[in-house]
Amino acid sequence: MSNISSNLKFLRKGKKITQQQFADIMEIKRASVGAYEEDRAEPKYELLKKIAEFYGLTMDELANDVIDDKWKPVPKSNASNLRVLSVTVDTDNRENIELVPIKASAGYLNGYGDPEYVAELPKFSLPMVGQGTFRAFEIKGDSMLPLPSGSIIVAEYVENWHDIKPGSTYVVVSKEDGVVYKRIAFKFKEDKGLKLVSDNKTYEPYWVETADILEVWKAKAFISTQLPEPTPEPTMETLTSMMAQMQKTINAVVDNSK
Repeated sequence: MSNISSNLKFLRKGKKITQQQFADIMEIKRASVGAYEEDRAEPKYELLKKIAEFYGLTMDELANDVIDDKWKPVPKSNASNLRVLSVTVDTDNRENIELVPIKASAGYLNGYGDPEYVAELPKFSLPMVGQGTFRAFEIKGDSMLPLPSGSIIVAEYVENWHDIKPGSTYVVVSKEDGVVYKRIAFKFKEDKGLKLVSDNKTYEPYWVETADILEVWKAKAFISTQLPEPTPEPTMETLTSMMAQMQKTINAVVDNSK
């Protein structure tokens, strides 16, 4: 059972504003404020999000915590904080893999925590990935070549960002950049966030601050409609380069054996 009604009343009185003043700020009717505070109705998702932002809270805190004089918020930058994740299940109560296509990426930033939004995403299952919470993201662009644009990354949810492994690839969802698929350069740093690196070296690495990160998913598999081309026949130039490299290796072995 949510604590929205009692929390709304406590927070409004804490700011010393009337129901009418709060209604004007939220651009709703005063009667709606009364209904929410008396537990006769609950705000819709978008309004709940707006109220949470107004008070500097998460929607989870607003809905589930008992906010009173003794309540203290959990620091937002703690990478091991429990996060609320919306998932769907099949008829056998097994978690689905929800697909976030490119055209839905922008909406995902607002709806990733909304059960109704997540329920409307396309969904499928892959026995090969095993147990866990997975989501699939369609990627765009050439920053992670040779993986082509339009590939779908199947990734597992990372609850504790300190478990992120440098050198591995992840889907990072952030307020500023949206949904991106990148390689992680270093372990997560509370004071700096994550350094993201593209496999296509024409793109510069960059940092995403901790407060900007919404979700992190570890890549486990990919799906692509573009099949790999056969390896081209070696040219005289590549053969010469290979021979030179082999000669260097042989020389190094000989020198070390002396």
